[in-house]
Amino acid sequence: MERTSNAKAGLFVTEDGQRLAFTFGLVCTLFFLWAMCNGMIDVMDKHFQEELHLSKSQSAWVQFAHYLGYFLMSMPAGILASKLGYKRGIIMGLVIVALGGFWFVPATWINSQVHLGTVSATTAFVGFLAGVCLIATGLTFLETIANPYTTVLGGERYAATRINLAQSCNGLGWIFGPPLGGIFFYSKDAAGNSTGSQTLYIPYVALAIGALLIAVVFYFANVPDIKMKDQYKVEDTGAATALSVWSHKHFSMAVAAQFFYVAAQAGIFSFFINYMTAETPALPASLASGGFASWFETSKAGILALSDKGAANLASLAFGCFLAGRISGSWLLKKYSAHTVLGIYGVANVVACLLVFLKLGWFSVVCVFVSYFFMSIMFPTIFALGIYGLGARAKKASAFIVMAIMGGAILPKLMGYVADVYDMSRGFIVPMFCFIFVAWYGFQWPKLSGADSLHGAEVKAGH
Repeated sequence: MERTSNAKAGLFVTEDGQRLAFTFGLVCTLFFLWAMCNGMIDVMDKHFQEELHLSKSQSAWVQFAHYLGYFLMSMPAGILASKLGYKRGIIMGLVIVALGGFWFVPATWINSQVHLGTVSATTAFVGFLAGVCLIATGLTFLETIANPYTTVLGGERYAATRINLAQSCNGLGWIFGPPLGGIFFYSKDAAGNSTGSQTLYIPYVALAIGALLIAVVFYFANVPDIKMKDQYKVEDTGAATALSVWSHKHFSMAVAAQFFYVAAQAGIFSFFINYMTAETPALPASLASGGFASWFETSKAGILALSDKGAANLASLAFGCFLAGRISGSWLLKKYSAHTVLGIYGVANVVACLLVFLKLGWFSVVCVFVSYFFMSIMFPTIFALGIYGLGARAKKASAFIVMAIMGGAILPKLMGYVADVYDMSRGFIVPMFCFIFVAWYGFQWPKLSGADSLHGAEVKAGH
């Protein structure tokens, strides 16, 4: 690792002159990996609704299992990250992800027994949920470590920019995840019968192999353990650290903001296929021909609509909007205060969800994609704002913020319930209220933190 003396801190150059562009690039592969996992899980709900005859609320157990893994392991992951350091914690997370991916092989076999009458559909569903939860356990290690790590891989004033750049790789992974899942979850044979239950394991085995290969690269790579600057001058005193971080309102409210943001994100992502197949206006019959014929089907109402596979592929366009938001957001965060950008994006999503709720035809459909764009910078920006100035306590503090991901386990079931009772458009009222809190946190951050902005070098007295 190259060092320079008295170097000016930059995007990938620390205050003590370490140049960490390569390390940052390596960490970015983790963001791509867990986005691929999340992208596939987000298009899995509709598969189980049809294969196992579940309601929207019941299929949301997929998100519950996924985010339960985050909730259960966030604190252990934070503790181990502090003890093991960044490198060994990352390797441990990758190995657990690989184990979860390989578990889908026996889970698929268990599911095959349903048609023989030897296993119930509930047992098969639980088998898949176990794999989802195990993968999430590994992802918890990666997110707990990688998110705060990006904030120290260069100058402090670029912390929010770096984490958003890394999360751009996350957005790229989300583009590839849905169509990859759609190929295997919604595949059909020559007779038009679904084969998704037999091929569901394939992308997860590929994911497991990829995770192991990345773990090998990290094992041989130079990954320095860099400490974050402590703006609040509180010494790390073991168990007392976990309590001291809660005294900082900008952190405690970040945990709440992250809970509501992930709740909104998980709901919109997981029910994207349901919305696109049920709520889009009638499509011209000419679309159901040529190479894109599998993207469309005749609905129960007798009109041409998107098929499950078509909607899964269209999710890539939505995540393209998400990625565009991440990239443009990274540029904005270099010019404007992070909390201000977060607040404005939060208000934009409140408006977008309201317009979807009002069922305004194609205008509402477009607003779903708009929502993806404005969600883009929320998770990493809340993360960076929440751990601002916490120094050595940032690793443990990040565990609490990752634990807040549990919002993604709870609120989608509520959104699914509203959709079951009314329709999918009305379900968007749930994420709308979540975004109201996110916007409030963004605009209130200076008051909560006692700092003018994330770039502020000093914390005001009285905090």
